[in-house]
Amino acid sequence: MNSIMNAMQQRKKQVRGQIASQASELPVLDNGYWFESDVRDNFYYASHLFAAAMDDSLPLKFNREEAKAKAELMLARVLDLQDQQPESALYGHWPLNLRPAPHEAPKNTLPVELMGSLMVYFYQRYQADLNELLRASFERALLHIYRSGFYRKPLEHYHHHEAKYTAAKLIFGQLYGDRELLADGADSLRRTYARISQIGMSEYGALPWFWHWVQAFTCAWALAAEGEIKTALAEMLDYLWHVRATYYLQGAWVGPHSRGWPHDVPQDRNVLFDYVQFGDFPLPEEMPRTEYAGFLDYEAPAAARALALNRALPVEVKHRVPRPAALMQSADDVLHSYVYITQHYATGGVLERALEFDNEQHRWDVTLPVSAVQGVNRAFFFHPGQGYRFGDLRHQSDAGEVLFHRNVIAALYDIPADQPDILVGCLPPGEWIEAPHALFGRCGSVYLAVYLQQPYERTVLADRSVVTSRGRLNAVVMECLAISEAGISGIASLQHFAEKMTEKKPALTRSIQGALELTYRTFQNEAIAIMIDEEGNAARFVNDSALLLHDYSFLTHT
Repeated sequence: MNSIMNAMQQRKKQVRGQIASQASELPVLDNGYWFESDVRDNFYYASHLFAAAMDDSLPLKFNREEAKAKAELMLARVLDLQDQQPESALYGHWPLNLRPAPHEAPKNTLPVELMGSLMVYFYQRYQADLNELLRASFERALLHIYRSGFYRKPLEHYHHHEAKYTAAKLIFGQLYGDRELLADGADSLRRTYARISQIGMSEYGALPWFWHWVQAFTCAWALAAEGEIKTALAEMLDYLWHVRATYYLQGAWVGPHSRGWPHDVPQDRNVLFDYVQFGDFPLPEEMPRTEYAGFLDYEAPAAARALALNRALPVEVKHRVPRPAALMQSADDVLHSYVYITQHYATGGVLERALEFDNEQHRWDVTLPVSAVQGVNRAFFFHPGQGYRFGDLRHQSDAGEVLFHRNVIAALYDIPADQPDILVGCLPPGEWIEAPHALFGRCGSVYLAVYLQQPYERTVLADRSVVTSRGRLNAVVMECLAISEAGISGIASLQHFAEKMTEKKPALTRSIQGALELTYRTFQNEAIAIMIDEEGNAARFVNDSALLLHDYSFLTHT
């Protein structure tokens, strides 16, 4: 075993042990389960607890036999919730949340998508160690999953649901010797890989759903017999890890997100698969998405690992992102994603506002490594839109035009009269200096200048600052500078940085005809501008040169 894989195995064992330790201390609710908000968590934690109890090389603080029995009981309770009536509309499925009571909770299509395939993985690995009744329960449950045919759906969207259906076709086709199903899975895999490798993934930065792609295909790869299918799965996984590496910065996923949950925006906390693969940040105590990080691993190709782990030289990443397959009208029907990545921070986002699923598009931010600060590692502003609720820093409106240029982000907001005249911002914890229409911060190893056209209020919380700024016409400019880079320029403190950057206040003007122009001169003395004409058409300029969309690569990865 090579040194990289050996290190991955050790980190995987560490993850498994930590999840098992937490599982051993979980209180059983009155309904008999550990979790009632998501049935899958009961399966994931019980799996890790059982595996740890069976691993004599893993030092544990709890009794192995008691842990094994506890895990088996919880696994049995999870399996008991499956709908095993063939005439049922949701035959083969489980409830998602367990309210009002586990056996009364309505069945849901989501749990079996990923959990069903992982059950095959767990059972094939540990069936000899399970008690007889549990073995029989697994055999029945897996057969009902196979017979349910939930995965027998055509490719239409090429999203994370269909990725999981494809993996399930391969896994259950092989398990039950169904050659037709296996062939369907192989064809779906081939077509999916052809699309995303040629024009990219529509689900750009979609978390945690990207990890469902990785989990599903890693599970299928681990279970696949040697041959063309296993080779094709490896090709898919190599591509997925290259995607991950492209937007990787010490556990953080930089750049825009088509979707995100609160545990990924504004703070990257769903990091266990990153930890196992790369290991360049400490394993966190809090793990909002355990899933099967302690079991599954696939060594990313050397080029992807080198890309992720070597950020010594800054890089610009420009990509054209395809619309979802069912909506894409032509090869030019794309979004334009830009990210500037250094070893200390990343900046960027997507030029176009898009109404994604549940209005979860996270359009732009400054991102720090996950361990750079103790708390939120993203800095951004947005105008609240459909679905926004106080305290949930997601769900943006259509307002705003943006410009990304290396270490600078500029955003111009002309807010319609029928919408709230407020911008909401989030800043990482650190040392901050407040000034009129500006904030200057030191967060980890980065200085950050934040300019606002309108006055603002800042509320300091334990893990972040929340900033609000009111006004129909507003603008935000952020500029990042590594402290080491600032030192070369003679800046020795945050106060000195603030004094220097105060001189660079952006300018925002509106002509008599209604055209808008936001201009700013960067620390490197480059002039940037966003211009919006009377008809609402936007243009972006750097040093009087227009930024051209044809400079963006069509292929997501080459």
